[in-house]
Amino acid sequence: MLSQMDDYPLHQIADLMRFVGTSDRNFYDRYYFNLHASSDDLFMVMGMGQYPTLDVQDAFVVVRRGDKHHVVRGSRELGHDRMDTSVGPIRIEVIKGLERVRFIVEERPGQPLAMDITWEGAIPAYQEPRHYIRKHGRVLFDSMRFAQTGCWSGSLRIGEETFEVTPDRWKGSRDRSWGIRPVGEFEPPGVHAGTPIMEGMWNYAPMQFDDFSILYIVNEHNDGQRVLEDAVRVWKDPARETEWLGRPEHEHHLVVAKPYQSFIDRSVIRFPDAPGGPLEVAVTPLTHVWVMVGTGYGLEPDWKHGMYKGKEVVEHFSLDVEQDKERMFGLVDNSARFELSSGEVGYGLFEYCFFGNFDRYGVA
Repeated sequence: MLSQMDDYPLHQIADLMRFVGTSDRNFYDRYYFNLHASSDDLFMVMGMGQYPTLDVQDAFVVVRRGDKHHVVRGSRELGHDRMDTSVGPIRIEVIKGLERVRFIVEERPGQPLAMDITWEGAIPAYQEPRHYIRKHGRVLFDSMRFAQTGCWSGSLRIGEETFEVTPDRWKGSRDRSWGIRPVGEFEPPGVHAGTPIMEGMWNYAPMQFDDFSILYIVNEHNDGQRVLEDAVRVWKDPARETEWLGRPEHEHHLVVAKPYQSFIDRSVIRFPDAPGGPLEVAVTPLTHVWVMVGTGYGLEPDWKHGMYKGKEVVEHFSLDVEQDKERMFGLVDNSARFELSSGEVGYGLFEYCFFGNFDRYGVA
């Protein structure tokens, strides 16, 4: 069926815009955002994804406030109009591509949160390296992504508290990614049984300072091989060229060293080959969210990105991170303070997970 997108000269294949140029069930197209107050007050992660070959669209919001882990999530059939970026009470509006985006969670009875906030990019959107993983002959990851730091404005309610969100302190990062990655219902593993899709350490940190941002990413296997890495300084002034900072090095201090349950309390990220001389970043994690819990990113059998839940389903719940600690696992997203060896102080996301043994840090 035709949609409004078919009136634009955007087609990449001889088919409607509703369809993509592959029948791979794992094709996805996703938004990710986070929000913090440049402090340890709270940390929130939001996302929405479309899965055209599964005919599913879903969305989530998860926020850590105090000891509470609040989740609102929804899923529906995608239908024919991919411009409809809404799922239940959650809606995304692109006001100006690569610059301004509105994120809305409408009020509903009993819901632990609601918001109407607008994103403003602080730096030009940056295209990250392609992420590609092939195992046993099958492409498991083949995705593109752009990243951006920025500020938020608007209003936010969490429980009985309301917050005026102003861009002087409410900041965050976002990414848009699309391509192939495992989504939907679990598939029979076949030859992949016992073989992890992701291996080693995943570490990602978009760091926002006054005049620039540093975007750092490493996926390193236990043997030291890196399947993905990048480290750049992107200036707020679009006239200044992005600087490659060379091969990044990491030094993490773990207080818990278990696969999928590791916890870092401080880190140092080094860029020994940065232009102008070596650069070092002291990382202090602030408030963390176990982002795999309830959002669809994880291994929970009842809710995964792209899983068919019916024509439309909306759910919400709250957990206590101490009382429900046995449910807390996987990818950790932190708000964090970053202090450069050159003196600048910034804030942003510090994300990590250990997908199995990692001898360097005693993860086993």
